Amino acid sequence: MSKQYETVDQQYMEKRQLKRGAAGWVLLAGLGVSYVISGDFAGWNFGLAQGGWGGLLIATVLMALMYTCMVFGLAEMASALPVAGAGYGFARRALGPTGGFLTGMAILIEYAIAPAAIAVFIGGYVEALGLFGLTSGWPIFLACYLIFVGAHLWGVGEALRAMFVITGIAVVALLVFVVGMIGKFDPDKLFNIPMTDAIGASSFLPFGIAGALGALVYGIWFFLAIEGVPLAAEEARDPKRDLPRGIIAGMTALLIFAALILVFAPGGAGSQALSESKNPLPDAVRVAFGGDNFLAQFVNYVGLAGLVASFFSIIYAYSRQLFALSRAGYLPRWLSVTGRRKTPYLALIVPGTIGFVLAVVIQNGDKLINIAVFGATVSYVLLNVSHIVLRIREPGLERPYRTPGGVVTTGIAAVLAVAAVIATFFVDEIAAAVTAGIMVLAWAYFWFYSRHHLVANAPEEEFAAIARAEQELE
Repeated sequence: MSKQYETVDQQYMEKRQLKRGAAGWVLLAGLGVSYVISGDFAGWNFGLAQGGWGGLLIATVLMALMYTCMVFGLAEMASALPVAGAGYGFARRALGPTGGFLTGMAILIEYAIAPAAIAVFIGGYVEALGLFGLTSGWPIFLACYLIFVGAHLWGVGEALRAMFVITGIAVVALLVFVVGMIGKFDPDKLFNIPMTDAIGASSFLPFGIAGALGALVYGIWFFLAIEGVPLAAEEARDPKRDLPRGIIAGMTALLIFAALILVFAPGGAGSQALSESKNPLPDAVRVAFGGDNFLAQFVNYVGLAGLVASFFSIIYAYSRQLFALSRAGYLPRWLSVTGRRKTPYLALIVPGTIGFVLAVVIQNGDKLINIAVFGATVSYVLLNVSHIVLRIREPGLERPYRTPGGVVTTGIAAVLAVAAVIATFFVDEIAAAVTAGIMVLAWAYFWFYSRHHLVANAPEEEFAAIARAEQELE
């Protein structure tokens, strides 16, 4: 495939610089938890309606295995290739410009669409709580984007520290919920969804084997977006050391939270009561205790911090992925310009504007999140394949951190990621079609225009050029 590279001047790169040394591994671990924590407060429980508790348990265990294996692979690639492009950069090195671009776009779809969905969920929380007399709608969505995009424009260090505090508040809410529900736990409540006549149906799998497959999409909610930690590579203090520690620590915390919520929420209230709830944790408390109480109100109010944390942090993720793709010329270059405070202001504002419009027009958080999940699962396949290709093709690449189990580990993750793509398609064909449509349009832009205008001295492209030179010398 014909590609044309341009070597830009120093001024071009000076206008596209991020603030170095803004985050250590603790802040990076907090960022990883922040990306995901909203999934503990809402969304996962719809898997009960798909597969019952047994189906959701199987789905969550499989997705936990997929994410854990993938995180080990990402930790290795992030330590070897610490660039803001992260997933795009890894796939660019392993799969070439087309593979890198498609991976980056799949990640960008996930991160640009997810905040719109979360804004809708925040609107629902605010309305349910009766805050300010507001009903869910455009004023809340606009406030979310203005406040949190504005915080990122102020500076990355300030934003990451604020995110860490908000995430800490959300973690407190989760732990208080679990402690409060321990006394109400009854194993029989886990299996109180009536058994259907589906193939393989039982009290454990009331909707049969197909139900467990359908629940895979919701098992993802406990971990969705943890892969965004390496996007902070160019703003980390010691990326080769901090990125692996940060993403693995974040994943460890998420595994613990997923296990606690999956057991004690339906185990205290009953799986059937939560299967359709838009606000499952406060609803679980109300059902378990026979009415409203202080714990339900506390989890309801403080739980809003979980949604805010994920909204806040995923804005950071989409801006860095867009920044990297733009800086390298895959997307319009003007999107990667940074301001006086070293933040990519256009990469923050443009997707934020699109997300706000989507939230106002669609106002369906479930539909939006399914589009994001489909983009995510496509990127997971490509990311795990990238690790395998790099291990086979470049065994001598310096890897400060090495994945336990090597390609076997990421091979397991790749197989499970393919299963997740298939499951997402069957759960929501429209969301899959929308994601595929966006990918096709993006690929057309790349094929007809941007592949002829790539920036040779963008960090991700320089890494690939160095690799080519070394191979030619060998």
